[in-house]
Amino acid sequence: MKKIIVAIDGHSSCGKSTMAKDLAREVGYIYVDTGAMYRAVTLFALRNNLFDAEGRVDAQRLENQMHEAVVSFRLDPATNLPVTFLNGENVEQTIRTLEVSSHVSPVAALPFVREALTRQQQVLGHNRGIVMDGRDIGTVVFPDAELKIFVTASAEVRARRRFDELQAKGMPADYDDILRNVQERDYIDSHRAVAPLRQAPGALVLDNSEMTIPQQREWLMSRFCETVEKLSR
Repeated sequence: MKKIIVAIDGHSSCGKSTMAKDLAREVGYIYVDTGAMYRAVTLFALRNNLFDAEGRVDAQRLENQMHEAVVSFRLDPATNLPVTFLNGENVEQTIRTLEVSSHVSPVAALPFVREALTRQQQVLGHNRGIVMDGRDIGTVVFPDAELKIFVTASAEVRARRRFDELQAKGMPADYDDILRNVQERDYIDSHRAVAPLRQAPGALVLDNSEMTIPQQREWLMSRFCETVEKLSR
């Protein structure tokens, strides 16, 4: 059976990663969380005091130190899913905090960061058979992906999901702070000069505001099977 690239783009906290992980596990593909890569670089910047009091990142210093931020993935044998490492340290939980979420968009907007991580992502997908989610997978990283999905949901729904996720993990969370963060990230992601968030040509749109995770899983699996069957004819 022909292997394809599944590119899933969309707004923050709209369930892209959950959908992508489930599909990859179901069809035996490799899952790549590109958002985790940008979060890991953001964590590196935070730890190296590269943000000022107003939350602005020192781009020149970060560019000079980018070679020191080594992002990698290792497979968790218990879940069969990749775990994010920064310079050999497991940072999978740390990069999901609100502090990182509040700083990631300015970092992700930097051209040298996007160029470096895009190259890594394209190498990962060279042999196809991957599911990758992010903001510019179908527009920049893999414009030739056989299946492109654009996921969205209302800001309020996404903030509630993020709030519930953090609460379930026992992490501090304030709904109003999270909602503001979601809205700010939407604006920055959609208005940045390099690879702004937008629907890729040919992408299928999924508004999952009123959908359960099983319903999303079923919808995506149906689109995947239709694509593979069409290409196999």
